[in-house]
Amino acid sequence: MRPRPFIVVAGLLAGLLAPLSALAQAAWPERPIRVVLPFPPGGPSDIVMRLAAEKMQVALKQPIVIDNKPGAGGNLGAAEVARAAPDGYTWLFGTDTLVTVNPHVYKQLPFKPDDLLPVTLGTSFSQTLVCNPALGVRTLAELIAKARANKLGYASGGAGVPGHLSMELLQSMAGFEMSHVPYKGPAPATQDVLGNQVPCGLLAGPTVLPHVRAGKLVALGVSGSQRSPTLPDVPTIAEAGVSGYQADFALAMFAPKGLPEAILTRFRQAFVDALKSPDVTEKLKAGDQVVVGSTPAQAAATLAADSKKWGEVARRIKLGLD
Repeated sequence: MRPRPFIVVAGLLAGLLAPLSALAQAAWPERPIRVVLPFPPGGPSDIVMRLAAEKMQVALKQPIVIDNKPGAGGNLGAAEVARAAPDGYTWLFGTDTLVTVNPHVYKQLPFKPDDLLPVTLGTSFSQTLVCNPALGVRTLAELIAKARANKLGYASGGAGVPGHLSMELLQSMAGFEMSHVPYKGPAPATQDVLGNQVPCGLLAGPTVLPHVRAGKLVALGVSGSQRSPTLPDVPTIAEAGVSGYQADFALAMFAPKGLPEAILTRFRQAFVDALKSPDVTEKLKAGDQVVVGSTPAQAAATLAADSKKWGEVARRIKLGLD
């Protein structure tokens, strides 16, 4: 039987396109690379990415264009990258909460988490539990005892942010309750803890660090599995008495689903090498960021486990955002 013409043509096209695709991957990058940051300038993801970009541009021989696209808890920027062509010219860098928290708390998510491919966990960070000295507590145990006896509140940078969920997890594990007072970011929350309008807060380390060092706030513990590089004398919450507690967060790199593995590997290596260069690592430590540089598989596994954990917390406190 003679082969049908359309089968022959399809076979020829496939044979021609395969080498062209391989050539495109080998030539990448041929133009500037855009990294979307789904949060405003000046935040942790912005600081980390700008430090890395300087060295990545040398390694990849193309400009790294940082594009801040804030809105809806990071969902707007994430949605833009999820819809982008998987050609290696559009990437997403932001907090892991984009895929571990947002799908559980936003009623209408403008993207599917599965449309974002984990590339690496760039850095990890934790939250710091602080109280105003006027409260009269110096340890986590003293705070828990006081919270059980009196109605107390705590501040966070907003509903569904790392500090909020970390504190809710702590309360459920340690058996106490404090009223949540959300703010629009860690800076105004810190100001009200300093003014004793709210006695305590679980907040970003760099925001509270100067006030802890000045003696204006008392640090009781950090949420992560390791002590903060900027507050080495402050115990983790697990070390302070809540066994098994761990609330680590990360800044993660994502790509649109379908990205060729060769491009992912090359971009990831340039990014991780930049983060692990001694001068960048030291600058990140000063900002309470610890370099991780995980593999894509490790990133995917960590994100899946954290999504399960924070989903359970969000459902328990009935957290829903528009």
